[in-house]
Amino acid sequence: QVQLVESGGGLVQAGGSLRLSCAASGRTSSNYRMGWFRQAPGKERAFVASITWSGASRTYADSVKGRFTISKDNAKNTVYLQMNSLKPEDTAVYYCAVRASGTYDYWGQGTQVTVSS
Repeated sequence: QVQLVESGGGLVQAGGSLRLSCAASGRTSSNYRMGWFRQAPGKERAFVASITWSGASRTYADSVKGRFTISKDNAKNTVYLQMNSLKPEDTAVYYCAVRASGTYDYWGQGTQVTVSS
């Protein structure tokens, strides 16, 4: 089992920045991949970004490329999502997840990000 705890959400004006954190504990492995997803009201959950456990490889959704950066502190087993140039359409509940097998198996409780225009 892996436990994930997110933090860092909040209310910000368009053009502003926020940094989300996700602390992982429990049974972790260097084979895992960590990701961020988001779900806006009335929409399906969508992929935002992911990173390998070592931090060597990162992927991003096209909608956030150039604005969001995913990173990982291996000593703290914590993954971050730095979000810059935020837009109202970035408003969503953001979830951290771990892919242990072929799918994302473990999920955090989510943190709300609201971007006002």
